[in-house]
Amino acid sequence: MRTIAAVLVAFLAAVPAFAQAPAAASSSPITASITGQLGLIKGNLLKSAEQVPESLYGFKATAEVRSFGQLFAHVADANHMICSIIAGDKAPTVSIEKTKTTKADISKALEESFAYCEKVAGSLTDATGGATVDLFGMKMAKTAALAFNVAHDFEHYGNVVTYMRLNKMVPPSSQGRGM
Repeated sequence: MRTIAAVLVAFLAAVPAFAQAPAAASSSPITASITGQLGLIKGNLLKSAEQVPESLYGFKATAEVRSFGQLFAHVADANHMICSIIAGDKAPTVSIEKTKTTKADISKALEESFAYCEKVAGSLTDATGGATVDLFGMKMAKTAALAFNVAHDFEHYGNVVTYMRLNKMVPPSSQGRGM
């Protein structure tokens, strides 16, 4: 019984973080839902990039993995690549992960990548989002590709959270409202 109560309390404490604004009625609820998730992960990653001091942008949990800065830059690269496929645009040829090293440059690139993906997501409806694209050799609906991108961003936010915890930092998703 205590376990159930603890889980319920944890769930109720987390609800405000996901219920930041009431969902507007949409004629494209699938696309609107995925776009909302994109906004959630955008907020967490941009706040993390801002919160992590530049002195930790080179931090790696182990020698074999990406650093903080490389994680943020990798997300920016992937956002541009995946969203350009969805939009039918030419993918950028510059690798942010390999060319940007400062917090300012990486943060700016990350912010721009999310702005681009939001523009692409905003151009979709549930009807147009059903058109297929080729993503990593898989044919999938544009909205599925957008959901794949969101999942990828969340995957790397998990890495960022671990790095932040290793450095005694509280990640944005654990800070609660108003912090």
